[in-house]
Parts: sequence; C-alpha cells; structure tokens
Amino acid sequence: MIQHKLIDACKQNSRRAQLQLYNKYCDGMYYVALRFMRDTMEAEDAMQEAFIKAFEKLHQFNGEVTFGAWLKRIVINKCLDKLKAKKLELVAINEQMLGTVEDEENWQIEDGVSVEEVKKKIENLPEKYKYPLMLYLVEGYDHEEISEILNITQVASRTLVHRGKKKLQDELKTLSNGTGY
Repeated sequence: MIQHKLIDACKQNSRRAQLQLYNKYCDGMYYVALRFMRDTMEAEDAMQEAFIKAFEKLHQFNGEVTFGAWLKRIVINKCLDKLKAKKLELVAINEQMLGTVEDEENWQIEDGVSVEEVKKKIENLPEKYKYPLMLYLVEGYDHEEISEILNITQVASRTLVHRGKKKLQDELKTLSNGTGY
C-alpha cells in the first residue's frame, strides 16, 4: 500500500493499516527511543506510547514533513517527557532523604546562648544561607513558603537551611567554647 493511502486508512481507524504503519516504523523508532532512554524496556515503553499518541493525533499530520520525521519528533518528545518525570521522581526521593536527615539531626543550641546572639550569628552568615535560615528559624516559614519568597525550589530551600544550620551551629560552638571543637 502506498504510504499516503496507508496514512489515510489509519486516519479512518483501520487497525490493519495501523499495524502496517507500526511494523514499517517500529524498529527505527525503537532505536531513536533507545538513544534517549538507554534502557531497552523504557525505550520500548516510550516507543509504544509515542505510537499511541501518533495514532490519536494523526489528524494533525499534514504532510509538510515526512511521516517518519513527524513520528520521530513524537518519539523524542515522549522520551523527554519520561526523562523529566524520572528526574522529578529522583528529586522527590532526594528531598525525602534530605528531610529524613534533617528530622534525625539533633540540632540544638548550647544553654546560655541568647536569641540575640543567634540572630547576630545568622547576620554574619553568607547571604545564601542567611535569608533562608532567617525565614525558617526566626520567621517560622516552611520550605514551600521560603521557596516562593526567595524564588527557589523547595529542594534548594531545604538544602540551604540545612547547610545554614550547620554553619550556624559551628559559629555557636565557637562562641560558647572559643575553639569550635
């Protein structure tokens, strides 16, 4: 069957035509997906999902580019979507891990250190730690609010507060016993 007739039949939801078109392009699109996904199962999933999307959106194919180029673009976009989703999942896991570390950390100040001394030490911290730490410890904002105020991600807020607390703790140790140890 000539390709444009095959595509027209696919637009009419001919399962036989869809299978022929799939068989014609599946190997090439699989290798495109594999270059992005670097895992055979994930590449196969991305390719399958891209074909489903292509058949759903086939009415948008206007022939300005070849069908193969149009399909390849869908496969690439599907791979990028999957990689972004994977990255977001990884960020969520890292955020959870950082939250666990933060929760388990026994962060406390020596007896006899006043609130004013803590505020003074916070003022002396580098700006990247000072503002998130002030918002968190002094103002009582949570990471979601800090991320909105400072226009950073919640992960960045958690990281900066965590590191700021460590620096502040070191500064307060130096204050209480002069050596930092």
